[in-house]
Amino acid sequence: MEKRDGHAATTEYPHPFIHRVRLPTAHRIKGIILGSVLFPLRLVVVVLLFLLMWPIAMLRTAGLSEEELSRPIRGWRCWLLHAMMLSINRVMFFTLGFVWIEVKGRRADVKEAPALVVAPHSSFLDMVILMPTQLATVVSRSENVNLPVIGALLGFNQSVVVSRKDPESRRKAVTQIKERLTSNGYWPQMLIFPEGTTTNGTVLMKFKPGAFLAGGPVQPVLLSYPNKLDTMRWTYKGTTWVEALWHTMSQFYTRVTVEYLPVYTPSQEEKDDPNLYANNVQKLMASCLGLPATDYVMEGRVPVRKLGGLSLPVEPPAKAALSLLRRDGVCVAEALAALRGVLDARLSGALGLKAGPEELAAMLCLEQPLTAGQICALYTKDNTVDLRHLYLSLSTASGFTAFKSILHVAFNMFDPECRGHLPAEALSGLMGALLGAAQRDTAQLYAAASRDDQLTEEDLLRVLTTHPTYQVVVNQYLKPEEAGSPPPCSSSTNGKAVNNNRDMSNGNTTPSSNKKTD
Repeated sequence: MEKRDGHAATTEYPHPFIHRVRLPTAHRIKGIILGSVLFPLRLVVVVLLFLLMWPIAMLRTAGLSEEELSRPIRGWRCWLLHAMMLSINRVMFFTLGFVWIEVKGRRADVKEAPALVVAPHSSFLDMVILMPTQLATVVSRSENVNLPVIGALLGFNQSVVVSRKDPESRRKAVTQIKERLTSNGYWPQMLIFPEGTTTNGTVLMKFKPGAFLAGGPVQPVLLSYPNKLDTMRWTYKGTTWVEALWHTMSQFYTRVTVEYLPVYTPSQEEKDDPNLYANNVQKLMASCLGLPATDYVMEGRVPVRKLGGLSLPVEPPAKAALSLLRRDGVCVAEALAALRGVLDARLSGALGLKAGPEELAAMLCLEQPLTAGQICALYTKDNTVDLRHLYLSLSTASGFTAFKSILHVAFNMFDPECRGHLPAEALSGLMGALLGAAQRDTAQLYAAASRDDQLTEEDLLRVLTTHPTYQVVVNQYLKPEEAGSPPPCSSSTNGKAVNNNRDMSNGNTTPSSNKKTD
């Protein structure tokens, strides 16, 4: 089995969610010359082919009822229109420069393997694999249904559509996938990218369990682009999809290799545990690729590393927030004191614990409201930030306070009734505040730290500092870059005084008397 090329784990590529195309000067000049001719020519032809596919896709589903569309399309709509669509797609990818598609191994019949699991996932152009897989059924985001042409093509393909934001949609998609993968050939073969997002090819990401929920056999498929220049990849950061498309279409041709591995039949233990099944297939494919199998995953458009159920952001928002504050000349120690004062007041009052950019800028006396907006965006998508998350994550990242003291403060914040123990849902909030990212699965941590279904501060500290898995969170992930006492700050830093009032609405409010002392 040949080893695939990929970036080594370096300072430039610290995680698999970043990729940049680096072109020597000669290749850049060559790309500009060829691209000025090939890119517009190819783009025009591709647009025309898309317009040709549109009515064919519409014709396949025209006049069919919802009940008929819930079953596989048969008859002339299948054999005639499918052959036409497959031919046009091959011409389109040929036009894009995919002149040769090298296929190794044998594609299993749908009854042998109802699902094809493909990795690594590099780009939206990975759809080239639909050619050798005979337009296998795919899973797509619901947003794509409303796109011109794309929506019609998804209908033609009878794709499983899922909304990542809607739990009911996700449950329905899981039901559909299970139904199709257990239909004994009634439904066409499915094609799934179990990584769920694109990477730079340095590792194989953690597989999502969707393709393995049915417990049936799957066929692993390796997809690679053995070219001198790695222009295909489009990741979370770095080269944009427009640049990737330009660089790829500016070359005479792009080589692609599709390798079918033997069908993987799960054991009974794997059938009972889809996550174990997914992990074992991931390790097999990673071994064949010569890449490490990792716990990296994309959660809600945030790249994280999974550890004992916890989600550790690969780019901790607190460190980025500290950089923004220091860039604006804000004294971090005074900013933390101001946040603590506001939190004490709000925890004992009726005001909410979230703040928007304008409110945060006033708390920290930021002259640039844009900075407050950037800080909010690091933590959430709704332009607000939970002040507990901001304060606790900044406290941890700054290194001014020992972790034991920070955990004590955090425990009090999430135990407002001073019961001395936390329920499971409060632990999710506490760990989310310390890590600066939402935690969806803290069940393993709760089970490891709780006694008689009660979680105390002492037990949580013990597990986080001594448990073989969770001590990594404290000793490595939460370890500040520069630990030590806070530097001396005057009441103003570079002319920017931090608002140390307890709360913006009531400067005379005092901390709640029922709080434990630090």
